[in-house]
Amino acid sequence: MDGREFRRVLGHYPTGVTVVTAACATGPEGMTIGSFTSVSLDPPLVSFCPSHDSDSWIRMRDVGSFCVNVLGEDQAGVSTTFASKSDDRFEGLATRVEATGAPVIEGCLAWIDCHVEAVHAAGDHDIVVGRVVALGTAEPAGGAGGPLVFLQGGYGRVSGL
Repeated sequence: MDGREFRRVLGHYPTGVTVVTAACATGPEGMTIGSFTSVSLDPPLVSFCPSHDSDSWIRMRDVGSFCVNVLGEDQAGVSTTFASKSDDRFEGLATRVEATGAPVIEGCLAWIDCHVEAVHAAGDHDIVVGRVVALGTAEPAGGAGGPLVFLQGGYGRVSGL
């Protein structure tokens, strides 16, 4: 199957944009992820799918915990920074820590702190399943705006909420 056609067709499905972070031995690490999803309510599980060869994922893989930061419509720049190969993606970015010690990006719509439950190899990616240990939303919840979405190669907004 042609990879470009696969990407073009699947690009018609909008995805939410997140930044997954971890507290690594060498300092904070993070990467932009569009493959985040809820898995289970009982127990509370979520997942995301990083590429096997992602430098960020290679550094984060053995930490054992992570935080999913759900980006708002005004945070496309944060997504772009964490998708880059920049050496210091956290420069000038306000963060705090919660249960796992992973960075929580200030201003994100929601955050989900997790311990790694399982990692499954799947093609050229891993499926990372995390058990939720803490989570929260921006305050006030109604004033934070909508989520950042990615569709057909670009960022967009959800309308009609």
